[in-house]
Amino acid sequence: MKRFMFNKSALVLLTALFVASSCDITDFGDTNVSPNATTIPITSALLTNAMIGTFNGGTLSDLTAGAYAQYAASTQYTEATLYTFANPAWDGVYAGALYDLQNLINNNTDPATAPVVAVNGSNANQLAVARIVKAYRFWCLTDNYGDIPYSGALKGDGQVAYDSQADIYKDLFKELKEAVAQFDGGLAAKGDILYNGNIAKWKKFANSIRLIMALRISKADATLGKAEAASAIAAGVIESNDDNAVMTWPGGAFKNTWFNVYDGRKDWAISDILVNAMSPLDDPRLMKFGTPNNKGEIVPMTYGLTRDLAIAYTNKNPDFSFILDAPMRNQNSPQVILSAGQVYLARAEAAQLGWTSESASAMYAAGIKASWQEWGVFNQAEFDAYMQSGGVTLASGNVAAKIGLQRWLSFYPNGSQGWSEWRRTGYPALVPTIYATNSSKQIPVRYAYPSTEPNFNGAAYTAAVGRLTGGDTQDAKVWWDK
Repeated sequence: MKRFMFNKSALVLLTALFVASSCDITDFGDTNVSPNATTIPITSALLTNAMIGTFNGGTLSDLTAGAYAQYAASTQYTEATLYTFANPAWDGVYAGALYDLQNLINNNTDPATAPVVAVNGSNANQLAVARIVKAYRFWCLTDNYGDIPYSGALKGDGQVAYDSQADIYKDLFKELKEAVAQFDGGLAAKGDILYNGNIAKWKKFANSIRLIMALRISKADATLGKAEAASAIAAGVIESNDDNAVMTWPGGAFKNTWFNVYDGRKDWAISDILVNAMSPLDDPRLMKFGTPNNKGEIVPMTYGLTRDLAIAYTNKNPDFSFILDAPMRNQNSPQVILSAGQVYLARAEAAQLGWTSESASAMYAAGIKASWQEWGVFNQAEFDAYMQSGGVTLASGNVAAKIGLQRWLSFYPNGSQGWSEWRRTGYPALVPTIYATNSSKQIPVRYAYPSTEPNFNGAAYTAAVGRLTGGDTQDAKVWWDK
């Protein structure tokens, strides 16, 4: 692992800043300040930069996870959908968003700098937001890899032990609860491009993360999961799309990340696996999940083809559907990070597991309704018919499978979350491509560690690999994947 120092002489990040539509750009500091003018970083810039790095969907890692979740199909560069060995580097993770967050935390806790950086929000409010974003980033990271450098990371040490995923989860639960309690009545954190300083919404976001994390460990530690789920719901979670966590991209230097995916390229399409799961249900979200052709049809890409077959398919079907409808891929299109629909469906599963006294069917219906509203397709008559259809109603059939399917659908196009939910529940029943190139020929269930780790952090890497069944492979399950 590379060495990253965090001290008062850290360089000021010259991040071009942007804001949500209701924000004033002056809230985010002066982006023209010379890095030589001060030894104390502009913490509003650190926060903005960290949020961009944390909530920037559409990255290579997220697209790979989306391929494993079978949301997306490759149209020409087919390595991801053929499960070619994937071990994304950590350079942009520990040295990116997490570096900025730790630097912000250090400057808000150091008595020498805390009074100075308080101009960008009360120390408590800056710390609370940073801890929530940091917890979210580490959560996604550990879900992708399993054991990772955590408690000893971001302290400037070059050799850092890997914490067990079980211990990381326990600490993330603690961090989220402490962060919610840490907010005070002082100045809101500047540079907040997710909620624009709305503390009530930040608390709901943190509690909602905790609820989804609790369900993720349902098979590994049901006792802890049940306790955390009940506690999170009681503390207050997202219940309205008005409280959704949404990145509002301004365009220009900071474009919607799905716009960037297709900016001059067409390497990804909506998968036929996803379309085939939705079409029999007459799910109206499908017309938003993909880009209709000029006939108003969704033309999916066959999943898991070799490069030659994929090119032949797209040549025959040049009107194949991109991921998301075109208006959702503009430079300034909003991007949902966590939504009410996803949270209600998590509550449905918690109720179905007997973890809460809530009605699983009521939470299930509320989740699907909120998701339809989120995607702008809600119609009461169509919704009523959908909820009564055989593939959706909880009155018959496999209840767990139906809730699992809807949770998988609700996270689209967030590949990391969709992949994690499938790994944990097995729903929907995805099957690997017949053209798989990995040794097991199975859908990967984790990322392998970066190839640099044996050299930079050898002893810790070796110890972590020793705890994996089968070694550092894509088939070695993470702790919660039972």
